Amino acid sequence: MDLTFITGTAGSGKSTLTAALKGWYVNRDEDAIAVNLDPGVVDLPYEPEVDVREKVELQGVMEEYGLGPNGALVLATDMLAAKLGEIQDEIDSFEAEHVIVDTPGQIELFAFRQSGEFMIKETKADAKAMLFLFDPLLANTPANFLSIALLSAAVGLRMNVPKISVLTKRDIAKEATSTIVRWSRQAKAFEDALAETKEAEQYSLYSSLFRSVKKLSVGEDLYPVSSTTSEGMIALVGELSRIFSGGEEFSG
Repeated sequence: MDLTFITGTAGSGKSTLTAALKGWYVNRDEDAIAVNLDPGVVDLPYEPEVDVREKVELQGVMEEYGLGPNGALVLATDMLAAKLGEIQDEIDSFEAEHVIVDTPGQIELFAFRQSGEFMIKETKADAKAMLFLFDPLLANTPANFLSIALLSAAVGLRMNVPKISVLTKRDIAKEATSTIVRWSRQAKAFEDALAETKEAEQYSLYSSLFRSVKKLSVGEDLYPVSSTTSEGMIALVGELSRIFSGGEEFSG
């Protein structure tokens, strides 16, 4: 069994890609299930085989402990970590080849707390990978792109599993997608674009940060995909297969 954790900023398309990736496998007669790890989500574009809302429901946590949405999400995530054994048993019961895990929308409440890190590290599987999603509608300026790239690098270092950076929504943001992919591959293209923005006065700092991020993500490509049209899915699934088959060694 392989596990794919889907992370990224709110609105980047995590749930949509979860549905698309599960559908990709199922349509090719491969066993795949989806796991919803977000106790606060209202609507999902897929039917999760494992749904943590059946174990911890956000509204119930808010009412029982007198918390607002953010405080309840923090507590709910901690409560789910305590129920990891139950969640693992439910996942294992399906005996699926592929398990796609849709993580909470508020990445900072999940990736940077011990409970979220614990769930990613301690969930048992033959192989694991993590997708970090870039939203081209958000990462369409050099400063925003760099900020999300820094977040992606930080999440990757913290979770310590092989990570693939994915640029979503390529079907509705074609021009931005082309530009962002070029920035990700060519430091000079990023720096030239940066020089034309208001952040140019901090050019040296931004440029140094960008080159540092590229060093942290040695050899990492940005995979542009569309969950709607399936553009780019062949390359993404191929990279996942390479990781799961042992093509990428990762200590930790």
